This record gives sequence, structure tokens and C-alpha cells, in this order.
Amino acid sequence: MSGSTDPASASAPASASDYSPANPLVAPSEVADWVGRVPRPVAITGGTGFVGSHLVDTLCAAGLRPRVLVRDPDRPRWIDGAAVDPVAGSLEDEGSLEELVRGAGTVVHLAGVLRAARADDFDRGNRVGTANLVEAIRRSAADARLVHVSSLAAAGPSPDPAGLAPDDPAAPISDYGRSKLAGEAEVATLGDDRSWCILRPPAVYGPRDTDILEFFRMAGRGVAAIPAGERWLTVAFVGDVVRAVIAAAAAEAPGGLYHLGEPAPQRLDRLLRTMAAADGRRVRLLPVPPAAVTAAGLAGSALQRLGWRRMPLTLDKSRELLARHWTSRTVESLERLGVGDGTPFQRGAEVAWQWYRMMGWVR
Repeated sequence: MSGSTDPASASAPASASDYSPANPLVAPSEVADWVGRVPRPVAITGGTGFVGSHLVDTLCAAGLRPRVLVRDPDRPRWIDGAAVDPVAGSLEDEGSLEELVRGAGTVVHLAGVLRAARADDFDRGNRVGTANLVEAIRRSAADARLVHVSSLAAAGPSPDPAGLAPDDPAAPISDYGRSKLAGEAEVATLGDDRSWCILRPPAVYGPRDTDILEFFRMAGRGVAAIPAGERWLTVAFVGDVVRAVIAAAAAEAPGGLYHLGEPAPQRLDRLLRTMAAADGRRVRLLPVPPAAVTAAGLAGSALQRLGWRRMPLTLDKSRELLARHWTSRTVESLERLGVGDGTPFQRGAEVAWQWYRMMGWVR
């Protein structure tokens, strides 16, 4: 897009107004009661990414100094300048994981592989990486509470718009979803679920996101291509996911499996029209035949195998995109966590539009 910054190469925000520990998306006052009950020290994987960086901002603003696993300390991305204790390494590095979790009271696991060319790559990042972290906790942080942020993809799509409950049988349809479900199984090997909980967010949107951004860009151009047929979605604003993570980390919060997202699923076409309206726009929707979506996914996977790292659509993602209903039942989970219904989509979309425009990612 002419005049825009490439999100894949974006650096940290230039000022506090772009969100930072000095001005977090989720203010410490909103989560003060939970933060006060979070066992410390706090260790975080995935803290330089989309959701994790907003979590780091809030915790730092609340006076905590979390340990954060950082693959490249010279490129801390969104948390550049934040008062954290960086631990150089990755989920494949046993030594760095030991250092990260040693003596920790809380471990938040957000890191994982979202895009990959092969099933083995997803498995290595999402199952094996989680297993490595769990083993490090066993050895060096036996009393820690683990908050594992998984994905609705681990549950799979719902057969009807009402959505899947946390205790419904999981049936993932993608390599990504299967690897996330396998990661959940590794967490459960810790035994007593008072020591761990699993959060399954749906599609998460908001400032710093580069996936749902593509729909904002289409809405900004006034034309959006979507798979043909009726589809319903559950979505979650990133600030609400941060609140849920902190609530789940609080020592008194019950363990187990939670579904996150807005209580009421929305139809995809209406969601996109609401997205456009949040910025005073109108969007025309173009239904795309499933065969064309699959073909685009195949092409994306082929390019990814050739070295293109951030393809917006691969065969694995096309399978997920063509599923009828990515919806979940969240009311009970939200009540158990005590987080309320969250941010209405129109308001969350307004915040996202403002930030994307400030960054030059949309016009």
C-alpha cells in the first residue's frame, strides 16, 4: 500500500501516545485487584509480540518488572525501552528457559508459531516448545502458576453459530490447530489444574496486530473479498485478552480451560460492515468461491516454502478461513474469570483504526 509502513518490519512505537508502559492500552487501574494477587516474579514468553507486548506494557506500568524471553535482545520490537529483565533465547533453548522460569511465581506462555510451511514446523513450535517450557517449570519453578494462551483453532470450528463450549470435544482442522491442541495436552501433564490454566482466544484484533489488519485494509479500500456462504465469528479485542491473562494469573483464579471473546458471535458480513462504519466508511463485499480460496492458499504455501515468511494466506489458513463458524461460548468463562463482557466490537475497531492510521498502516 502506497505510503504505508510494512508491519513485518515495524519497530517499536515512536512515542508514549502509540502505547507503551507510560501509556498502556490497559491501564493498571483496570487490573489493580488482579495484579496485586499475581504471584511474582512473572516470566513471559511471547512478550515482544502483539498480545504479549500489551501485557508487558500493563505490568510494567503497574510497577512489575517481568522477565521476558527475547529471541534477539537487539530487536525487542514493541517492548524496546520497557523496564523488563530480558532473557535471550527461545523455546528450543533449555538453558534460557531455565533462566526465564527459575523461582517464578507466574509463567505466561504466549509464544508460538502462527505460520509455517509444514506440519512439523507447527508441531516443533507449539507442542515441543510448550513441552520444553513445562519441563523447565517442573525443574525450576515447581510452585509457579502457568497461564497458557492457546487458540480457538485448538477446539476447531463450531457446527452451529452458537459456538463451542470449553468442555466440548476438540476437533481442529488445521496443522496449526492440531499443534495448539497438542500444546494444551503438554500443559495438562503438570497435573493439578490449580497450577495451570489454558485460555483459548478467538481472532484477536487491535493495535499492533498484523493479521486482522488485512481486513481493515480491505475495508479502507471499500471492497472486501470474503469466502462465499454464511459464516459466524467470535472475536476479541486485544485489551480484553490482556485483562483475561492477568485475571487468570491471579492466585485465587480457578484453573482449567477458558474460552475468550465477545459473548455474542457475529456474522462475518455484518462484522466487516461494522468495522468499516467504525471509521465512517462503507464496504462492498465480494463473495469468493471456496475453490478460489483454496487455490490462493496453495499458492501462498508454495511461496512460503520458497522463503516468503509472511504470506497472509496459506493452505493451512485457507482451511480455517473456509470453516463455517469460528465461534465459541464464552459467557461462563468470562464469569469465572470475572472480566465482564469486554469491549464492543465497534469501539475496539475505532481504537484499531486510530492506531493503524497513526502508524501509517492504513489510509
